[in-house]
Amino acid sequence: MAKKINVVTLGCSKNVVDSEVLMHQLDKGGWEIVHNSNDPSAKVVVINTCGFIGDAKEESVETILGFVDAKTKGLIDKVYVMGCLSQRYRNELETEIPEVDGFFGVSDLPQIVAQLNVTYNESELNRRRLTTPKHYAFLKISEGCNWGCSFCAIPLIRGKHISRPIESLIDEAKILANQGVKELIVIAQDTTYYGFDLYGERRITQLLNSLSKIDGIEWIRLHYAYPSAFPEDLIAEIKSNPKICKYIDIPFQHINTQVLKMMRRGIDREQTIEFINKIRSNIPGIAIRTTFLVGHPGETPDAFNELADFLQEYRFDRVGVFEYSEEEGTYAAQNYADTIPAEEKARRAELLMKLQQNISLELNQLRVGQTYNVIVDGFEGDYAICRTEFDSPEVDQEVLVKRKGKTLKPGEFHKVRVIEAQEYDLIGEFI
Repeated sequence: MAKKINVVTLGCSKNVVDSEVLMHQLDKGGWEIVHNSNDPSAKVVVINTCGFIGDAKEESVETILGFVDAKTKGLIDKVYVMGCLSQRYRNELETEIPEVDGFFGVSDLPQIVAQLNVTYNESELNRRRLTTPKHYAFLKISEGCNWGCSFCAIPLIRGKHISRPIESLIDEAKILANQGVKELIVIAQDTTYYGFDLYGERRITQLLNSLSKIDGIEWIRLHYAYPSAFPEDLIAEIKSNPKICKYIDIPFQHINTQVLKMMRRGIDREQTIEFINKIRSNIPGIAIRTTFLVGHPGETPDAFNELADFLQEYRFDRVGVFEYSEEEGTYAAQNYADTIPAEEKARRAELLMKLQQNISLELNQLRVGQTYNVIVDGFEGDYAICRTEFDSPEVDQEVLVKRKGKTLKPGEFHKVRVIEAQEYDLIGEFI
């Protein structure tokens, strides 16, 4: 019998890719793999941790302690920890949780597989064992970030921006397409910065265009685009290329100029609004997903009210809200006092999400009667769970469609008419 290992993934989609790469290496090395499992026969556990914000760090620590407890009780034999939390706090973790059999950073893949008696195979790095449904996959195009936003620890954890060569990405995307992937979700800490370190210029537009020519790839979705210095040619590519979803994830974080300056975002209120208007006027109907950070030092009540007014006026399709947590080593932690009470941060976040709930319902109601091309993600009871090009899996809304005896498979595209709107979902019928 093969040895069985449980790989547990916490955090963002970039961590998902890292786990998938690891799992492929282990699979080739003779391990039987389960993912995010409670399988008692998996006697070795690797936990891929997140260390981005307070809540994520707490979840990572609790997960580690849970598996350490299982080890102490003799239910599992080995516990290994990798990823962002381990990269940032290895010394502290080794002291506080000595029961863990090994800690590894974000770039320690060769060391992890060696620890598990597997020969590291660099030629296989473009191959992954997917943990997503087989019809979509994340494509991580770079590591790290050069921006240095005041609140963000990512450059401290993952270092400066390092792009992957276009040839390598095309090769990986072709492999994914041959495995049945139809939707590529392009991710990085800042996708629009792609290529600058390798080619002396941003080449995200060239990359997307090349990806769109791969047989089998039908949708390409862009996540985490930085609003400052956004490439002009990318707007035209999104507009004209039918394979690129009319969807973009742009974390604006705030709208008050003083707060943006303290955040070191490199953009002010007027530039933000000009950019939004440019995107919407050039790509009619585009869905914009964004995130806002509340409670950052310098966010006065008036600055927050300005943000709330901005949200109501510009009516984004998808919104996430985070509360500021002081991260040691960041510019904000070293230069600003975190004086806004946690209760006030929570109040502000809740208020924004209530405003967005109403906006989302109103925008969804405008879609009733419209027909869309959707991809089938799965099934729940009598319903097919689908998505339009305006929604990313896991984080955005779905279109629920009664099957009515229709034979369907995940990854298929179908035409659907929207017949009902909810705050965060649509109800449709097959045409």
